[in-house]
Amino acid sequence: MAEAAGEARKEEEKSGMSPWEQHSAVINLPRFDYNAPSSLLRNSHSGFLITCTIKREKSATKEVISILHKFLGPAHHDSSNNPKQDTTSKRRRMCTQDTDQETQETDSASEDGKLSSPVKAETDNDGVAALSLVKLTRNGLLLLTFPTNKSSDTVNIVSNIIQAVESGTVSLPVWCHRIFPIQATCILNEKELQEVVSMLVKKFVADKQGKLERPLKFAVGFNRRGIEERSFAKEKSSDSTNAFSLLDRNKCFGVVASAVNHVVEDSVVDLRSPELSVLVELLPLSGVPNGSIIVGVSVLPRNLVSTKPRLCIKALTSNTKEVSVVP
Repeated sequence: MAEAAGEARKEEEKSGMSPWEQHSAVINLPRFDYNAPSSLLRNSHSGFLITCTIKREKSATKEVISILHKFLGPAHHDSSNNPKQDTTSKRRRMCTQDTDQETQETDSASEDGKLSSPVKAETDNDGVAALSLVKLTRNGLLLLTFPTNKSSDTVNIVSNIIQAVESGTVSLPVWCHRIFPIQATCILNEKELQEVVSMLVKKFVADKQGKLERPLKFAVGFNRRGIEERSFAKEKSSDSTNAFSLLDRNKCFGVVASAVNHVVEDSVVDLRSPELSVLVELLPLSGVPNGSIIVGVSVLPRNLVSTKPRLCIKALTSNTKEVSVVP
């Protein structure tokens, strides 16, 4: 009788909880890695930028980690040589032994913007656990990054995900619209952007040796994600190579095109059917100094991009509603 009464009391308490509180006992809630912005300022990282339905970031985080869990393995996670990263991973874990404690953690998460994932504690040895959740200043976006010392073939991972979704191996995502594979990050200035683009184009050409048409057709995409709305974008500076000058699309396109032409001399711009696409995505990071702009850069093959109505990574679903996605 006492046991039955206890169960009834638990059910009653559960019914009064919000949906996120109800499943907090079985869902791990990774915290934002607040060290990530400063690390991105100092070093290049690979990772994933996800566009999702606005106001559904928690559901999208759960969904994308579930998807990535199928395509990342133990090879992507090794903290033995990085005690700091191991400590960070442990700090992100949610204790699953005490339901009351988890509920309290969930309440805190709802207050400070911490997002949830479906990965339980026992999966902390796989590649998903190596990813850091980075806080952004815009809704409808998620950013996951790998540690500095952990490179990952993010382009191949996203390619496999898209193929799996198209073949039906993976269920169509509900909240996630696009997964942009970030191969490298850098501060938005002419020197660093040219270096990163040149490095990635060289790698692309080396991997496709003998399979590229000549002249090489390429296109450049630059997504500023509403940077014009931010106050520091209006500031003036006498330094012509600063980030603000590269916010001008034509200026940014010129820098990227110059880097591509430097690596492949016989290359021409083709916006309709590019064999190689250089995508530059501004990362609206929270907690970076005013005036600092970080971008994610990738060089993608034609099968991963769509050119209409604009150049961008392929959508995961054919019925993605662009109005619900951050432009």
